[in-house]
Formats: sequence, C-alpha cells, structure tokens
Amino acid sequence: MSTHAERLNAVWYQGVSLGVIVVGITIALAAAYTSTREKVAAAVESDTRQTLEQVLPPGYADNNLLKDSLELTDAEGQAVTVYRARKSGVVRAVLFEQRGKGYSGVIKLIMAVDAEGVVQGVRVTTHTETPGLGDKIEAAKNDWIHAFEGKSLVAPGEKAWAVKKDGGVFDQFAGATITPRAVVATVKRGLEFFASHRAQLLDNPATSAGKAKEPSHE
Repeated sequence: MSTHAERLNAVWYQGVSLGVIVVGITIALAAAYTSTREKVAAAVESDTRQTLEQVLPPGYADNNLLKDSLELTDAEGQAVTVYRARKSGVVRAVLFEQRGKGYSGVIKLIMAVDAEGVVQGVRVTTHTETPGLGDKIEAAKNDWIHAFEGKSLVAPGEKAWAVKKDGGVFDQFAGATITPRAVVATVKRGLEFFASHRAQLLDNPATSAGKAKEPSHE
C-alpha cells in the first residue's frame, strides 16, 4: 500500500507535469502567432490594396493608397475610412466603403469618386444575397455594377438614382429587385457623403479635419 508521502509525491508530480505541458503549449502558440502575424498582416494589406485598385482605372494614382487615408463620420454617425488616390501629389479621387441593407443581409461595397464627384468604380465586397439572382451585383458574375461608372448626383440627376422599376435609370434583375435597389441607394448615399465632405477629402491631409495620415509614394 502506498504511504501518505508517496501519494502526496504522486499528486505533486502530476501537478508539475500538467503545469509544464500548459507552459509548453502556451510557448508554442505564442511562437506560432509571432511567426505568422507579419504574414497575416501582409496578406490583409495586399487584399485591401487589390480591392481598392479594382475601382480605379489603371495608372490613375501613383501613391500608396493604404498610407494616405483619413477617418470621417457619415450622416449616421458611423466612422468611414477614406483613401486618397493621388497623381503627382494631387488628389484625383477618394475611395471608401459604404453599407446597405439587401434582401438577405448587409451589402458592403467599395467605391471610388473623383474630385468632380463622378463615380470611377464600384465593387461589392461582401453580401449574402440569393445565388443566381441577387449575386449578379458581383463584378465576376455580371457587368451590372459597371453601370455606376461615370455617374454623379447631377448626371443622371438625383431622381434618376433608382432602378427602372422605380423610375430610375439602373436595371433591376428579373426576380430580384430589392438587391439592385439597395446597391443603387448605397452608391447614391456614398456620393452624398462625398459632397458633404468634399473640402476635407480633397484638401491637404496635414490640414484636413479628421485623423489623417501622411501620403506616401512607396
């Protein structure tokens, strides 16, 4: 039979062993996180840059969009990060995300608006719309999203910012009107955001209101 001391030693040994295992796992996880953190950050930055570049014509800007940004607040009190597209130091366009409520959930899109308030490009980045119907808002599945290019609040006019079923100029999808209607309204709201903050968006980031970052040509 085991003595009381032997039982205590066994418990102590098991406790120490468990502690060593926990510490070892913690160190391994920390090492794995440290080794992959930079890779993950680089991948996220690359994905963001590629998304931004999709809504601008080739060669439109020569600066690092991710390092030339500021944060403003929209009409609903939500923070909006805005990226500036510059050519030879001059702001030619701004890019920012907008959100709308679709048929199945939130639709997120990125849009580029030039200094004159004209849409240069729009891409839907996230949605949960019905496959085969609402997902035609994706550039990879339909050209519909390109209809916003060259549009502004004055052309085609504020009342024309609607799907054709509602008296506007934008096509709707057969069997799925709610989704394109939501995207049209969201892009229009983005143009209104630009119009409300135009002076800040196009000004020098060192003097603009908001939290600005110095531009970079890296």
